[in-house]
Parts: sequence; C-alpha cells; structure tokens
Amino acid sequence: MNTTRSKNVLYLTRLAILVAVELVMKLIGLGSVPVGPLYMSFLTVPIAVGAIVMGPMAGAILGGVFGFVSFVDAVQGVSVMTGTFFGISPVHTFILCVGMRVLMGVCVGLVYAGMAKLCRKAVVNNFVASLAAPLLNTLFFMGYIVLVFYNTEYVQGMVASKGAANPLMFVVLLVGVQGVIEAVVCSVTGTAIATGVQKALGGRTR
Repeated sequence: MNTTRSKNVLYLTRLAILVAVELVMKLIGLGSVPVGPLYMSFLTVPIAVGAIVMGPMAGAILGGVFGFVSFVDAVQGVSVMTGTFFGISPVHTFILCVGMRVLMGVCVGLVYAGMAKLCRKAVVNNFVASLAAPLLNTLFFMGYIVLVFYNTEYVQGMVASKGAANPLMFVVLLVGVQGVIEAVVCSVTGTAIATGVQKALGGRTR
C-alpha cells in the first residue's frame, strides 16, 4: 500500500515538474515563437518526455496544458489565427487548441509503447516518439483547421495569398520551413532529455 502511494506521489511530482517546465517555457518565450500566422512551438518537448517516461496519460495531461495556454492566447487575441477562429466558433477553437493537443500527447505515448515492443534500443524509440510529437501536433492541428475552418473567409484569404491549389498544398505552404525546424529541434532535444531521464530513473516511472 505504502509502495503504491509512494509511486503515485513520485508520478505526480514528476508530472508537476514537466507541467511547470511547459509553463515557464511559455512565459519566457521559448515555448512559442511567432512565425507569420502560426507559432513555431517547442512545447512538444516536455510532452514527448512525459509520454515516453510516464506513458500516454501523462502525455495527455501535458498536451492538455499546452492546449490550455494556446486556447488562452486565442481568447486574448494573442494569436491572430486562433483568435480569429475563436470569433468564428469558440467550441471548435477549444477542440482545435486543447482537444488536438491532448490527442497528440496520447498518441506519442502509444507510439513509444509500440516502438518499445519492436525495438530494444531506447535511443531509437525515444527519437521516434520525440519526432512524432511535433509531427502529430502539426498533423492534428492543421488537419482540424482544414476540416472545420478551411472554407472561412480568413483561411480562404491565406489560401489565395499563398496560391494553394488544394488543402494539402495550403498546409505545406503555411507550415513550410518552420515545421522542419520544429521537428528537428524537438526530436533531438526530446530524445536527449528522455534518454537521460530514463537512465537516471531506470526506465519508465508509470
């Protein structure tokens, strides 16, 4: 009984630390760097680390934190894009900002679990999961925009300005180089941190 309680306390403590890291990154400007209408986000790093080390539930919670601060930006109009979407549909904007990030966190944890069954090299598994975080974040976020907001005047204005022939081309042109930079930084950083934490703790902590 005491052992279970101690494990739960350790789990919550480590989760709280990662939540604090996310919030600090956001506050000091390291979490989201504005690039045009989008933000180049590095907040997927602590999400990936949590999902790798503590499992899909931790990934979901950390993804929810990321989504919440993103939704606050939308409500306050800090982000022009999500702020515009909020004016169109607050409910869909909440799903876009929060729901898609929770889903991303869960999926990163599942990706790691799947890799762990196929490969015994922790670094490889950590890299794949860390890379999945920014890729899935972009996929789910932009996918939901195309699904729900693509035909709005705001998005169609961006489509016309970029000369996108279809939704896929619109996503590629909008995400562009920033998506590549985000993927590289998050995958390398997430792999290094998760591997270091695993070595220090002797594996997953969930």
